[in-house]
Amino acid sequence: MRAAVLTAFGGPEVLVVRDVEEPRPGRGEVLVEVRAAAVNNTDLWTRQGAYGLPGRPDALAGWRGPVSFPRVQGGDIAGVVREVGHGVDPAWHGRRVLVDPALYDGPGDDARPVGLLGSEADGGFAEAVVVGADRVHDMTGSPLGDEALACLPVAYGTATGMLERGAIDAGETVLVTGASGGVGLAAVQLAAARGAHVVALTTPDKADAVRDAGATTTLDRRRDAGDLADALGEVAPDGLDAVVDVVGGPVLAAVLPRLRDGGRWVIAGAMAGPVVEFDLRRLYLHNGALVGSSMHTPAHFARLAADAVAGRVEPRIAARHALADIHAAQEEFARSAHVGKIVLVPGR
Repeated sequence: MRAAVLTAFGGPEVLVVRDVEEPRPGRGEVLVEVRAAAVNNTDLWTRQGAYGLPGRPDALAGWRGPVSFPRVQGGDIAGVVREVGHGVDPAWHGRRVLVDPALYDGPGDDARPVGLLGSEADGGFAEAVVVGADRVHDMTGSPLGDEALACLPVAYGTATGMLERGAIDAGETVLVTGASGGVGLAAVQLAAARGAHVVALTTPDKADAVRDAGATTTLDRRRDAGDLADALGEVAPDGLDAVVDVVGGPVLAAVLPRLRDGGRWVIAGAMAGPVVEFDLRRLYLHNGALVGSSMHTPAHFARLAADAVAGRVEPRIAARHALADIHAAQEEFARSAHVGKIVLVPGR
């Protein structure tokens, strides 16, 4: 089968599209024919080895540390079960599925992710992939096509995890940073679907698309942090119930005072800077909560899968590429000019 194989840490040249042996499902596993996959920041950062190590922030490493090469990348997978391994109900054969890309630290609905398909195990930038049978969700009744389903696992899974850990509810005022990116746009859509009033940070050229996703108000993310805090005072005079932050950086210190008593700040990214300084008094004197959120739990993903079956989510597809054009897809993704997801179609 054809696959995009990561051969080392480095630039685009270390990602090679070539023929590899098709994997076989073992006990408790299924072979999924990949109908669509999508590109994420994780793919680029894993290729670049950009995650660092504890005490060695510049060390080449994947999401959870070392990466075994060669590695097939791709955490976003939608497809059809083509073969089942020993111990798996044969009824799964032929079913259309969405794959939960997380590798967990144990059983149970609240298990924590400790790995990711495409990083710690082979993923979906291939014509087929083997995954645990307990990680596939039946999409037989979903109105979403394969390409739309492939937009969900990493971005919408991460956003769902943030909303669940932040207990985002109807009627609340929520700030979403990085609102035109994959996770940010998903968070806008999912928070709005819960009945929250969403204030979104984005650039003016992407504001219409973010409002279409459900944002009540958009603010220019290019404002300096102090000016942004003042603008939030105007559009949310009663304060923020929660912040869904995928950017990090100086916005934390500037906006934290706008959080209401008992407010929650959920963070799942640090693109604007991983090291920040803020006044701890603004956190503890107002019983605020600062919550780190990495991906999702099995229960979170099951909620997302149910939303997909019910048609409560509608991902925006920015572009489509053949698997053979993965370098062009990643180059387009890195330019950040798009709104929505960039999808790969692995068929020859």
